[in-house]
Amino acid sequence: MDETVVLEELERWKRKMRKRQSLTGRYAKKWQTKMNTYVPEKIHSIVTTSIKHMVHATLVGSEYTSKKEPVTGLSFVEREENVRQLIKRYKRTAALEGAGTGAGGFLLGVADFPLLLSIKMKFLFDTASQYGFDVRDYRERLFVLLLFQLAFTSEEKRLELLERLENWERERELLPDKEAYLADVDWRSFQINYRDYIDLPKMLQLIPGFGAIVGATANYRFLDLLGETAMNGYRIRWFESKKRS
Repeated sequence: MDETVVLEELERWKRKMRKRQSLTGRYAKKWQTKMNTYVPEKIHSIVTTSIKHMVHATLVGSEYTSKKEPVTGLSFVEREENVRQLIKRYKRTAALEGAGTGAGGFLLGVADFPLLLSIKMKFLFDTASQYGFDVRDYRERLFVLLLFQLAFTSEEKRLELLERLENWERERELLPDKEAYLADVDWRSFQINYRDYIDLPKMLQLIPGFGAIVGATANYRFLDLLGETAMNGYRIRWFESKKRS
């Protein structure tokens, strides 16, 4: 796929991201918010803790960055094809993991939260490397988290995050050092956005006998959405770098 077609795809994605949610979608969101009140506090606690650990590991750990060097010597078309293959592979992995934990009932269903987070983050780090970005730089790891947030956020937050993504190069230069940033991470806001996005399908996954189907389908969809967001996020940066060069 040549760059002209990719640019057209990118513009369509931006328009979709800026489009107001449909009436049906807004109703579904209200219903989901109501349903959240019935979710056991234990599950909310697990999600909150898992997300905090994931963000911390992303910023300061070596779990995702070890042996992750930016891929060099490839054309843009080759990079895009590699990322498409990554998306296919990770969607299969997430679906299998969701089916397995969903079939196991409540306890394994709860265990799916941190496992799915790990799959998502590994995918994002692999994608960053394929586009030639060095995730050993903590600012690139912050961009990975921005992509994660944009993929799984509410309509109210989406426009703000999209604007940050489009202006990332400027924001990147103004970032404080890693320690100062880490001390100021808004853990609660980060986890609430993600939790609210995934609660309903993951709650259904906990239902014995029904959970395997829901787990596989939901995880597959989550990775599909994350893949689309990541590709377009790095496309924006790729074309911005071409303008500057």
